[in-house]
Amino acid sequence: MSRPLLLLVIGLLALGLGWAAFFWKPATELADNTQPMQLAEAPQGGDFVLQSWQGPVALEDLRGKVVALYFGYTHCPDVCPVGLSYLSGALKQLSAEEVGQVQALFISVDPARDSPEHLKDYVEYFHPAVLGVTGSDEALTHVANLYGAAYYREEPEGSAMNYAVDHSANIYLIDRQGELKQTLAHGASSNDILKGLRELIGSPVPAS
Repeated sequence: MSRPLLLLVIGLLALGLGWAAFFWKPATELADNTQPMQLAEAPQGGDFVLQSWQGPVALEDLRGKVVALYFGYTHCPDVCPVGLSYLSGALKQLSAEEVGQVQALFISVDPARDSPEHLKDYVEYFHPAVLGVTGSDEALTHVANLYGAAYYREEPEGSAMNYAVDHSANIYLIDRQGELKQTLAHGASSNDILKGLRELIGSPVPAS
């Protein structure tokens, strides 16, 4: 590479890095400006209550089942459909007896557009063992902090209902006693999810 061309490449790289340093903001900083939300340093899990089309859903009431949590929203263009497809792929590989011991929860962080009834239609497309739930901003912030999830809503463009929600996309696996046991990063395959579910399905059922 000639010296003038090399200098030009170095100059362009420096310009790009300078632009990124000036304009780029991490998700946690953006969250402070839109949706108050902080990523938990050490997710501990814990009980919560959210709303489904069937009424309130409390994690405490799901003792004895293995629970898979996934945060997202129905207007998500790509990340959520992919994550739910992988989760659905794992559920489809379980036997009917195993599926009866699992409850998957899709937690919508967009309650303004995702009513419980709308969530029902959306999640049942993927698998009947997935239940859509949502809640107030306060309730969603609480459960997201418990599990180390994060999200923020971008400013609407044009219509007040035309906006995107950036969010983390992990799958959280909870054992029969209600304890968070495993966090699977976005992109975990159906087989990875299946392995995690089966490990927890084989765990002891809590005494009643």
